[in-house]
Formats: sequence, structure tokens, C-alpha cells
Amino acid sequence: MALVVKKFGGSSVADAVCLKRVAGLIADTYRQGNEVVAVLSAQGDTTDDLIEKARAINPHPSPREMDMLLSTGEQISVSLCAMALESLDLPVVSLTGWQVGMVTDTNYGNARIKKLTAERIRMELDRKNIVIVAGFQGVNRYDDVTTLGRGGSDTTAVAIAAALRADVCEIYTDVDGVYTADPRLVKSARKLEEITYDEMLELATLGAQVLHNRSVELAKRFHVPLTVLSSFKQVPGTQVKEVLKVEQMNVSGVAKDNNVARIALVGLDDTPGIAFKVFSLLARQKINVDIILQSIGRGETKDISFTVSQNHLDAARATLEAHRDTIGFQEMIISDRISKVSIVGAGMVGNPGVASQMFEAIADANINIQMISTSEIKVSVLLDQKDADLAVQVIHNKFFA
Repeated sequence: MALVVKKFGGSSVADAVCLKRVAGLIADTYRQGNEVVAVLSAQGDTTDDLIEKARAINPHPSPREMDMLLSTGEQISVSLCAMALESLDLPVVSLTGWQVGMVTDTNYGNARIKKLTAERIRMELDRKNIVIVAGFQGVNRYDDVTTLGRGGSDTTAVAIAAALRADVCEIYTDVDGVYTADPRLVKSARKLEEITYDEMLELATLGAQVLHNRSVELAKRFHVPLTVLSSFKQVPGTQVKEVLKVEQMNVSGVAKDNNVARIALVGLDDTPGIAFKVFSLLARQKINVDIILQSIGRGETKDISFTVSQNHLDAARATLEAHRDTIGFQEMIISDRISKVSIVGAGMVGNPGVASQMFEAIADANINIQMISTSEIKVSVLLDQKDADLAVQVIHNKFFA
């Protein structure tokens, strides 16, 4: 007997037909003698619909009330799925985030898990119940409902798998595994049999929408075996693990992220401490910064360019403008029609020439690179957004043709 945690995304539970299919997958695993915990997202576009409902009432609702509203989507999913399993004469119970002891910090809208007791889940499993858990949500120290941010149901599932020491955590999506590129964009994209935690984490962070990056962080930290599967096709998926059985490729995947904006601060004093002033201000506002480029000083001034997510652009702009005199920049230039295209691969370590191959593919397509960032297992470039899809295709052709 194994303890299996299954997570189903919004497209997997989008309507009654999909929910019954999901219930059938859960039932099959349970009937094989396994303990089963299923984590569900909100149905289809429910979260987006709830956001629109909120904006129709109040264009600027408080983060606390938004979390109270958005958490209802997952509760609808789990209760309907439980009803579907009841119709199959199976013992089942649906639970919210607070009922399973999912305690988070107070960062409404993007909360982080601080503790998960999972006592209620263990008790229900001991009673031979299937447990259906609302993903994406928890409760903070004030007993307020919080949400974990977009893709947070992945993180819920991995956290539960870690707390229960599950034998496997299966992530069901509308694709049948992790591909070398988005198969909707690159027709020749290949499905990977397996991928390392580090590679998957980089791909998730760089725009691949298969797994939430925080879920991969948790899986790596607690050694949770992950498998990415399709809820629509019964075919083998992709295993996410520490060590691969197959020979490591130089590049495992190409990712694109359109949720990027570049901020350039022009005419800063070329003196010690300027970078600290800029980035400490942004850090206090919890604004994550990605690629950073500082120019060589000319005269007594220098420029600093960096990227933030589109979601943080307004906050970053307001913060920097409010401290313009303290920072001392002459001009702030913002570009919000850009994309980040990246290659990822643990096999890049010790294999010189991988970056140059990527740059050659981009150059041959007559695409201009605006900024570059590298690490041991990734290379990212900043491009004009109109060139991003072509860049992904030519880079993929270079490495996987």
C-alpha cells in the first residue's frame, strides 16, 4: 500500500465531465489499496472571474478581502469532487486549507507556508477515507484566510506530500509531462522522461507554466518524488528527481516569460552605496529583482538597469520616484514590451560553447539581445516581446533539431 498525493489543476476540473474523470482517477488509485489525498485548484477560469467580480464592486479591494473571495473557488472544486466520489460509493471527505492545518505568514495574495500539521488528514486516512483538499489556501496567525499566489495548489500538494512522507506526489495538468519547450509554440518539442529538481526549478522560475517554482523548491528540500502527468491521457509523464538515470543533455529546455519589465536608472552618482540604496528600497517593498546590469562609470555617473515582474512594475516605479532625491538618478526609463527567453540544463556545467550556440541562433534570426544573465545551469536573454516566440523556436532548433 502506498500513500499517493494527487494534484489537479483548473483545466482538469473545469466542468462536470472533467470532475467525473478526476474522480475516476482518484477512485482507481484508491481501489488498488492505496491511501489517497487529492489537492484541487479552482475550476477553469473561476479565479479570473472572481477577480472581475471584485473589480466591478471595488477597483482597489483590500488584499485580505481578495483572499477571502478567491479561496472560495477551490472550496467549490473539492466539494463537487467529493460528491462525485460519493456517487461511486466511496468514503471521502473534503477539507479546506485551515482544516488541514495549513498555517501561513500574513502576506495576503502571496502567502508562504510556515507550518502544516496535517493531523486531520492523517486521521481521515486512518478512517479509510479519500481526502480531498482545497489547494492555494491557508490561514495566518490572525485566523484570516490567505492564498499562496498563482500556482499555489502545486505548493499545497507538495507540502502535504512532505508532511505525510508520501510515496509520490502526482501533478496532473493539461499536458502529459515536461517538454523541452512549450509544445503549443514549438511543434517539435520533446517530452522528457525525467528532469532534475534544479532544472525544473529554473524552468518554472523562468516562465515554464508546468509547475509552480515554490512547489519545486519544497520538493527538492524534502526529497518529495514528483511526477507530472496528464489528466486527459493515460500515458507516462515526467519524473522530477535528484539524480537522473538517462544521460544528461547539455540543455533540457527552453522557456519564455512575458511577465517582465525593465527599469533603467540613468545618471546615478558613480559612488559606493548607490546600488544598495536602490535595491534595499525595493526589497523593503517585497519587490523581486531579476537581471541586473550596471554600466561602466562615465565621468562621475553610471546607469543601472534591472528587471522586475509586470505585477511589481507600478510599485517599483512609485517607490523609486518617491526616493528620487535620495537615490539621485537623472532619468528613469521603463520598458514593458519585453520578454525573457532562457535555456536550462544541468549538462551545461563543464560544456563550454552552449551560450555561444544560443547567441548564434538568435543572431541568425536577426534578433537583438538587450540584456544577458547566466548561472551554472541557465542562460537568459532579454528581447523585444515581438521577437520572443521566434527566439524560442530557433533556439530549440539549435539544440534539439
